Amino acid sequence: MIERTRTPRSARFYAVCVGVGLLAGLMSGLFGVGGGTVIVPLLVLLLGFDQRFAAGTSLAAIVPTASVGVITYAIDGHVAWIPALILAAGAVGGAQIGTWLLPKLSQTALRWSFVAFLVAVIVSLYFVIPSRDAELALTWVTGPSLLALGVVTGILAGLLGVGGGIIVVPALLLLFGTSDLIARGTSLLMMIPTAISGTVGNLRRSNVDLRAAACVGIAACTTTALGASLAKLVDPFVGNVLFSIFLVFIATQMAVKAVRGRHQR
Repeated sequence: MIERTRTPRSARFYAVCVGVGLLAGLMSGLFGVGGGTVIVPLLVLLLGFDQRFAAGTSLAAIVPTASVGVITYAIDGHVAWIPALILAAGAVGGAQIGTWLLPKLSQTALRWSFVAFLVAVIVSLYFVIPSRDAELALTWVTGPSLLALGVVTGILAGLLGVGGGIIVVPALLLLFGTSDLIARGTSLLMMIPTAISGTVGNLRRSNVDLRAAACVGIAACTTTALGASLAKLVDPFVGNVLFSIFLVFIATQMAVKAVRGRHQR
């Protein structure tokens, strides 16, 4: 196996992995995202992982993290099981399309387009307050729409390396009128088969640090339930505000990458 980080397996290595996991788990439970947007940059910054290796390790850590989040949301009935599987099916197929398109499209243009999308979502969150009683009903209209959303999510994940929750949660809120809690619980369930599929591929390419992934994932499991519990306690509008702040962080990350990518040309 090729060593993709020079960081020694010291006490600091494990302490950083645990700290990253604790933060990622909290964000995952609170916002219904996988946590990769927290894990990847911190592994790169603090442990010297390269970007691809950090992404592969993060994806493996998401599996247990999302599983705990799903259980926590499911206890109160805040998971739409069949819609989540439809989303996952679309995302798995879409990721293959995204990977195929990756060398054919300008990453800088894609990143700026995604930043614009996030800005539109952030503004919308202040005008659309989700109802906690809203369900995600499966109909002849919503079924194909969910599949299409899954495909788009997978394509963007393959092109930009973003987690599905960043796209699925606001889409379920704004386009499907879903409860914010159901949107988050459903998003976390969708991620599990997607993350497993990606991790299997990464293992074949020796693109995962299993020891780091285990440390991050186990630590994340201890705070995911706390994040989900906090999400249930806060007012829906407050939840939208907090989610919008998180999206600002993601949009800033993506904008920085776009600027760096342009300068490197």
